[in-house]
Amino acid sequence: MSAPKNLEQPRANALNEQFDRERSFSFLENLYLPEIFKALWYTLKQMFQPTITMEYPEEKWDPPSIFRGRPVLVEDNGKERCVACGLCARACPPLAISMQANEDSDDPKERYPDFFEINMLRCIYCGYCEEVCPEEAIVMSKDYDIVFESREEAIYDKQRLLVPKEDLEDRLEFLREYKNRQFGQFWDFQEENNIHSVRDRDKEFHSGLSLVEMLEQQRHNDDVEPESEWVR
Repeated sequence: MSAPKNLEQPRANALNEQFDRERSFSFLENLYLPEIFKALWYTLKQMFQPTITMEYPEEKWDPPSIFRGRPVLVEDNGKERCVACGLCARACPPLAISMQANEDSDDPKERYPDFFEINMLRCIYCGYCEEVCPEEAIVMSKDYDIVFESREEAIYDKQRLLVPKEDLEDRLEFLREYKNRQFGQFWDFQEENNIHSVRDRDKEFHSGLSLVEMLEQQRHNDDVEPESEWVR
């Protein structure tokens, strides 16, 4: 219920009289000269302080290994590690990654990206592609100085994305430590696991063994006596 108008008006007048909205300046403050001299003196002192800024672009910042720059593809022994599984493209929130897989019988990996493109205008440098990649084939680099003169130049193809593994050792080492902390000290990425060829699997799966024989052999390896339903 609102108060009567005759009661609200005296209260408002009392607040205006009690609290001053502006303070009164002294004679020197009205001249503004002392404040100007204070600012000049502060500026003069700062001129002789040690410099902590970099003279960019002559001096460029070297980011730490935790820094997330533009994503790049890891080039290992002259070839990309990527097996074109498509996880990075599916995990990318702004849909900046596109690829097309192809197969090569002479390549131990069998699969490779026929083309791989990243639209840097869409990329938000979140690192999700790096997180989901099972091969450590795409990582976030230290490159942050990216300039485009057209939209076409912002689309990086596979040749522009490939970076030798030796130039990414800091980031790869950081990922090993980061994933070990995340997964409880059991993550151990083996580079030789990049070969997924079915030709290199165990020979017993290509020797014509029946399903019953393989199950029986597996149970024998586990020191468990086979039940009648397995050998029936």
